[in-house]
Amino acid sequence: QVQLVESGGGLVQAGGSLRLSCAASGRTFSNYAMGWFRQAPGKEREFVAAISQSGRKTAVVDSVKGRFTISRDNARNTVYLQMNSLKPEDTALYYCAADNTGGLDYATTRQYQYDYWGQGTQVTVSS
Repeated sequence: QVQLVESGGGLVQAGGSLRLSCAASGRTFSNYAMGWFRQAPGKEREFVAAISQSGRKTAVVDSVKGRFTISRDNARNTVYLQMNSLKPEDTALYYCAADNTGGLDYATTRQYQYDYWGQGTQVTVSS
């Protein structure tokens, strides 16, 4: 079992920045690829970014490329999502998730591959 706790959300003006954190506990963090997803009101949850076990491989959705960066610190059991140049359309509940890759170093965009999920942190971007 892995427990995930997100933090760092809040209210920010368009053009501003936030850094989300996701602290993991319960299992060896470095065994898991990590992902960030988001769900806006009335919409389905969507992929945002993912990072492999080692941190060498990342993936981000096209709509946030050049603005969001995913990183991880395996010594701190934490994954981060740095969000710059925020837009109102980035408003959503942001979730982190953990994927037990069985030792493979990949970053997946597929929600069904993730085994554990946090409760989410709200990001609201005002125009």
